Amino acid sequence: MMEDQCPNFVCADCGELLDSKNSLIEHTLAHKGLKTYHCEECGKLFSQELNFSQHSHLQATQNFKCTDCGQSFPQKGDLNTHTLTHSDKKYQCKDCGKCFSKKFNLTQHSLTHSGIKRFKCEECGKLFTHKSNLTQHYNIHTGIKNFKCEQCGKEFAHKSNLTQHLLLHTGIKNFKCEECGKFFTHKSHLTQHSLIHACIKDYHCEECGKMFTHKSNLTQHSLIHSGVKRFECEECKKLFTHKSNLIKHKLIHINQKKPKHEMEEGSN
Repeated sequence: MMEDQCPNFVCADCGELLDSKNSLIEHTLAHKGLKTYHCEECGKLFSQELNFSQHSHLQATQNFKCTDCGQSFPQKGDLNTHTLTHSDKKYQCKDCGKCFSKKFNLTQHSLTHSGIKRFKCEECGKLFTHKSNLTQHYNIHTGIKNFKCEQCGKEFAHKSNLTQHLLLHTGIKNFKCEECGKFFTHKSHLTQHSLIHACIKDYHCEECGKMFTHKSNLTQHSLIHSGVKRFECEECKKLFTHKSNLIKHKLIHINQKKPKHEMEEGSN
């Protein structure tokens, strides 16, 4: 699906509306009967209790130090509460500990936790928690792209998309798989990778019952049953179901065109 289409992401199991594909995938894990362990301190999710326990132990032994006075706290939430004594940000979110200088800003922020989406796009019907997000979303429909990459010139409708894109140039991989330790540039790539460990195969072949993790794999597989052969050899006009089979087949013609002495040398 193209990035600019921005559909609503609705859970097929319970009907809940999510704000992104990644959120929908993570939400779906809960319906699949997988044990999802959630860290209250940093929000990270784990599918295995051992990894969650190790992470929790690390969080518990960390000292969160106040940069103003040097006092240390065992939990980040305690540090956030203490920080109010040094700041004019006297309005604190009870859910995550984030502080704000104005009550209005806290009220707006609280919508993030409540999940209430009051702002609707008249073009496509997508809902947003904040009006500012809706305003940025409109750029997709108008075609306006105000954020340009200085490295390659590619333009984006949202600043967040540009920020994610810049990681391709820096090579920085901040997202780590807790299961196997592999790092990824984008969170979406990590989420997609996590399906391998979760073994979620939502795409089912009606012909033979084989299951697939990705819809594209099911589509390719279905060609076997349909008998459709879209890939044609330009040399002999032979047809193939998959492009990979056509590529292998072409090696036959390449070898036939080689001089005999080259083929003999290659076999030695």
